[in-house]
Amino acid sequence: MALPASRPFYLLAVIFCTTLMVIALYMEHVLGLVPCPLCIIQRVLVILVGLIALIAVLHNPLPTLTGGRRPAARVYAFVLTLFSVLGAAVAGRQVWLQHQPADQLPSCLPSLDYMVDVLPLQEILGLLFSGTADCAKVDWTFLGLSIAEGTLLAFIGLSLFGLVQLFRSTD
Repeated sequence: MALPASRPFYLLAVIFCTTLMVIALYMEHVLGLVPCPLCIIQRVLVILVGLIALIAVLHNPLPTLTGGRRPAARVYAFVLTLFSVLGAAVAGRQVWLQHQPADQLPSCLPSLDYMVDVLPLQEILGLLFSGTADCAKVDWTFLGLSIAEGTLLAFIGLSLFGLVQLFRSTD
């Protein structure tokens, strides 16, 4: 039994990532929710997943004459899965922070501009990924889920999509 072509599924991934970004921008600019450093990292990863899916849609690597997959199809699926798993890890970290007592978290970070001027990149990344009390704050929920929990579910879904695309045998 032949599997359906990948292109429509990658297009759905593009639409899904675009929708996530529209929602994030709406929450920031209309609802006034300021994104924390972990939220910004998650946004970058959503954009990267969406871009990989868009490239896959535009390139649309066709099956080989023997019915196998072209290497490009596997590369798109692998990179999309990688960015999705990284996004799930960052969102998971934020969910973990949200369930910690507030007094056990650092109160705030210096501004990103200051950190870029003064600190080496490795230290900046360490500070951004460690999170703060700002990252643990739950300002908004939908169906009982915080933004980070919803984003974690989205990244898990995108990771599963990427794995299915990676291991499928034919187009």
